[in-house]
Amino acid sequence: MPSVPPVADELGRAFADAGFELHLVGGSVRDALLGRAAWEDLDFATSARPEQTLELLERLGTTTWTTGAAFGTIGAMFQGERVEVTTFRADQYDRVSRNPIVAYGDTLEDDLRRRDFTVNAMAVSVPEHVFSDPFDGRGDLARRVLRTPATPEESFADDPLRMLRAARFAAQLEFEVDADVRAAMTAMSGDLSRITAERVRDEFVKLMGAADPVLGLRLLVDTGLAEVFLPELPALKMQIDEHAQHKDVYEHTLTVVRNAVALEDGAPDVVLRIAALLHDIGKPDTKGMGTDGRVTFHHHELAGARMAKRRLRELKFPKEQITAIAHLIALHLRFYGYGRGEWTDSAVRRYVTDAGDELARLHKLTRSDVTTRNKRKAARLAADYDALEERIARIEEEEDLARVRPDLDGNEIMRLLGVPPGRVVGEAWQHLKEIRLDRGPLSRDEAEAELWRWAKERGVLPDAGE
Repeated sequence: MPSVPPVADELGRAFADAGFELHLVGGSVRDALLGRAAWEDLDFATSARPEQTLELLERLGTTTWTTGAAFGTIGAMFQGERVEVTTFRADQYDRVSRNPIVAYGDTLEDDLRRRDFTVNAMAVSVPEHVFSDPFDGRGDLARRVLRTPATPEESFADDPLRMLRAARFAAQLEFEVDADVRAAMTAMSGDLSRITAERVRDEFVKLMGAADPVLGLRLLVDTGLAEVFLPELPALKMQIDEHAQHKDVYEHTLTVVRNAVALEDGAPDVVLRIAALLHDIGKPDTKGMGTDGRVTFHHHELAGARMAKRRLRELKFPKEQITAIAHLIALHLRFYGYGRGEWTDSAVRRYVTDAGDELARLHKLTRSDVTTRNKRKAARLAADYDALEERIARIEEEEDLARVRPDLDGNEIMRLLGVPPGRVVGEAWQHLKEIRLDRGPLSRDEAEAELWRWAKERGVLPDAGE
């Protein structure tokens, strides 16, 4: 057992002096036993009622908040640490919505029994340091298995989100899910529809940010949970024709997710990972047969971008993340063809400009999408993309591609054409930007001459330049 942080003992003594029990509980105990963290995110369970906890914490001179008071939780900053103290719970659920009927328990064991998994149902008393593990969570940590303290049917009926959480913990901890738990997840997967989109989204995001999201994703598909909130994923299990003319899109997708994870150079990039997961979801709807008898998926990237937007909106993702993910999906095939020598500098500029702020992620997604077992083909594609990135770097150094703008700004266009702000200025600006992308930077004289030519052709100024 790792040493308990002094701040927990200090708080425990204060509760003990007031006649209450206090125990460190949940994920902090689990992670300390696993050696994954040093008692971070301190969560406590107490025999004190919420009003008694609040009074005690205020008497200690801490900053407190009561946003979770309706569920028995009082938050505080105690000696520089953020803590949450929750009264022993013995909740019941209406089993129609996710809303608990809050009922306080009298014992620590009652509280631990209502928790999601045995590995999260352990506690350490403070300041005594008595370890409580009534459901053998420590044994399950050693066995690397997820079980529920109560029966899985009872646990999931109380809170169906726990089924999604099982997949998330499997991905985070890289644990197996107990056979009875998996069976209950499969039988009760439809109950997930009781949970709000926001709560499902939050668990899904945590799963996608886990150490190995593919473990959790497979579990979601195998148990039918994905069908409830992300049906596009199991839909990738398309039937392979007898000639095997296209790869297994589902397995390819999971490989792309793992490839994207391997290319990260810092914290988990959930936007990149979700783009990798959804990049081919347009294939089932666009599958066709070419005149040569080969399977085709024409414009599946555009169909997939539209589908991703719709699904992510339903899951209440932030608008900026939806935009970024859909943009990456729409562009993920743009690179193919570069190695045939068809790309001009203009095409490279447009690639960079169209990718915008997502260029770094697009590089990683495009590389991740290469899953061929043909080593020669994989090496050629990697070399082609290396060459493209080198070419982008050279042109960026010469032209500052990150800030491609027309060679004349809006004020100069208005002054030269003698027009007020409006549609004409915007159209002229866009025309000059297209010229800039095609030809690179223009001199001042070249830019003005191009503006006059455009204005005369469009009839904006019939005598322009004369």
